[in-house]
Amino acid sequence: QVQLVESGGGLVQAGGSLRLSCAASGRTFSSYAMGWFRQAPGKEREFVAVISWNGGSTSYDDSVKGRFTISRDNAKSTVYLQMNSLKPEDTAVYYCAANARIEVTPSYRYWGQGTQVTVSS
Repeated sequence: QVQLVESGGGLVQAGGSLRLSCAASGRTFSSYAMGWFRQAPGKEREFVAVISWNGGSTSYDDSVKGRFTISRDNAKSTVYLQMNSLKPEDTAVYYCAANARIEVTPSYRYWGQGTQVTVSS
């Protein structure tokens, strides 16, 4: 069992930055690939970024490539999402998730409760 708690969301103006954190507890964090997903009102949950268990491999959705960076600190059991040059269309609830392998679909085994990110124009 893995428990995930996101933090760092909030209200920011377009062009601004936020850093999301996801703290994990429970079974060995370092054995899991970690992903970030987001869900806007009335839309399906969508992939944002994923990082392998050791941080050696990352993947991003085209909509965030070059603006967002995923990273992890296995010693702190935490995964991060640095979001720069934010746009109003980035507004959503952001979720972190843990899975045994890298996936870009929302088929992860463990999920956090989400944190709201709102970008004003």
